[in-house]
Amino acid sequence: MNTTEEKLKAFQRLLDVMDELRLKCPWDKKQTFESLRANTIEEAYELCDAIMKKDMKEIRKELGDVLLHIVFYSKIASETEDFDIADVCNSLCEKLIFRHPHVFGEGAAKTAGEVEQTWEQIKRKEKDGNETVLSGVPDALPALIKSYRIQDKARNVGFDWKEKEDVWDKVKEEFDELQAEVKNMDAEKMEEEFGDLMFSMINAARLYKINPENALEKSNQKFIRRFNYVEQKSIEKGVELKDLSLEEMDQYWNEAKLKEQNKK
Repeated sequence: MNTTEEKLKAFQRLLDVMDELRLKCPWDKKQTFESLRANTIEEAYELCDAIMKKDMKEIRKELGDVLLHIVFYSKIASETEDFDIADVCNSLCEKLIFRHPHVFGEGAAKTAGEVEQTWEQIKRKEKDGNETVLSGVPDALPALIKSYRIQDKARNVGFDWKEKEDVWDKVKEEFDELQAEVKNMDAEKMEEEFGDLMFSMINAARLYKINPENALEKSNQKFIRRFNYVEQKSIEKGVELKDLSLEEMDQYWNEAKLKEQNKK
């Protein structure tokens, strides 16, 4: 691996390249915070995709793309004298030091759980910290991730189930309420109860240390693999996928499922 000197040299090289691009490239010169925003979101998702696939080569590549955006935003801000990359790094270091008194101060924490117990209280003591427990949850987060973060932050101040097993009673309660509204065919209330059921399931995932976003994505990929197998079988048979009977689709689906199980 690279030495500290080599790492610093590489970072300096990146800053120099960014300066050159901003000065001489017509496309880079015209970029703004707003124009880069959508690409930043896309890069973050591409990184997440590489992580899910455990593709280290792609993870390295996508981390570079995310780092580019951090350097790019900092360069733009430096031109208006709002801040630069040093300010970004220093403010991050200050935050990390403040939030880890058990490492850099006189605090004590021997386990990850003990760190989590005081995390929200420490954050709220920060200068410019969150005014309320939930104010630190970004509005723009995808709903599933936002639910998890809301519940996790509430847990950090003691608002949680005494016994994690009790959450299943809540899941059942929400499922029963959804079924009742389905019978009534009230679209608005069905949507509300469906949301409540999802929220309770995400809560269960949190309590059992399951990342619901990762779990759902794994199910997405599993469905894609099996559905692609069904489609491939229809091609081999010389018929359109839509012309297969449901029984034939189920047969091929189960074949794909069995093949996956045999690989484990």
